[in-house]
Amino acid sequence: MRTRLPLVDDHLPQSVRVERRAVSEEESRRANGPDWDRYADEYQATHGTFLGDAGFVWGPEGHTEEELHVLGDVAGLDVLEVGSGAGQCSRWVRTRGGRGFGLDLSHRQLQHSQRLDEETGVAVPSVRGTATHLPFAPATFDVVFCSFGALQFVSDIEDAVGEVARVLRPGGRFAFSVTHPTRWMFPDDPGEAGLTATQSYWDRTPYVEVDDATGVVSYVEHHRTLGDWVRLLAGHGFVLSDLVEPEWPADHDRVWGGWSRARGVLTPGTAIFVAHVAVQ
Repeated sequence: MRTRLPLVDDHLPQSVRVERRAVSEEESRRANGPDWDRYADEYQATHGTFLGDAGFVWGPEGHTEEELHVLGDVAGLDVLEVGSGAGQCSRWVRTRGGRGFGLDLSHRQLQHSQRLDEETGVAVPSVRGTATHLPFAPATFDVVFCSFGALQFVSDIEDAVGEVARVLRPGGRFAFSVTHPTRWMFPDDPGEAGLTATQSYWDRTPYVEVDDATGVVSYVEHHRTLGDWVRLLAGHGFVLSDLVEPEWPADHDRVWGGWSRARGVLTPGTAIFVAHVAVQ
């Protein structure tokens, strides 16, 4: 669950500059894999307690799978998490009787997953790979899900959604959470500045961070509108069954990047798409 969107300047490291330009899948992957390797320790130290070692949180609002029932009963099902990080959600699936498996681009995140396997006694078989080339045979899984992982960092999103369709069994479920597309209009600021629209919702130009010292792209994020996501799903044989827009909980005061109570009570920060493969 990490996103930077169009940042205000004083949130950026001094050695990084922001660009808005087209970025290929290869360049996105080259940037985001090492970026997550660098950030993994800090991410798990900062957010690990909130996520839970075997917990399933759908977004910074803190809503859990136990509350939302997006996946339904996973007992006895083969379940793949794309962008699994340290495997917290897949570990939760296993505690509920499902066969949870993880996939992530970051080697360091997968090392944290192995650490939590040992600490909890609940092991999540995981593989290093990319959402655009899932290393699994067709019709392997009953459920594929993604909690703020992978999809926002992928340029070739058609390939990623096509891969999910390929590895799902007929009638299989695909659920994923992303930054709510309307957030693209606003600076990624948890304060008052984050409530003023500063750019077009329909501008899909990727957000890019470049290391000033080396000129190397260090982070990339891609934007799709609500309509883009619906068309992507329909184009790969999915039927959309729900779009969950979690409200900010009354007792939740945690700030996570651009997510905060100040923004959350006025505008959605997370969108959860729920779809299934149409049975022929």
